[in-house]
Amino acid sequence: MYLRISNDCVIPKSDIIGIFDMDNTTVSRQGRSFLPAAERSGCIVYAADDLPKSYVVTVKDGDMRVYLSSLSSKVLQNRARTAEVLA
Repeated sequence: MYLRISNDCVIPKSDIIGIFDMDNTTVSRQGRSFLPAAERSGCIVYAADDLPKSYVVTVKDGDMRVYLSSLSSKVLQNRARTAEVLA
């Protein structure tokens, strides 16, 4: 199963660690430091050109990727749940 996080980006659901809201997770000190650290490590993938509303953390074969999406975390979570029901 796959999750479409933008018009041009689809990721395997089995690789997803979590779907996070950009505004809520960047309030804490740890949340604010996570995204800059991921960017310095080269782990950030820009899934859309618009302002990101959420990010999806994935791990495959030990490699972490952080996908920034212009869709809200609620939309992405609903898409993930709907795909499970339809399968």
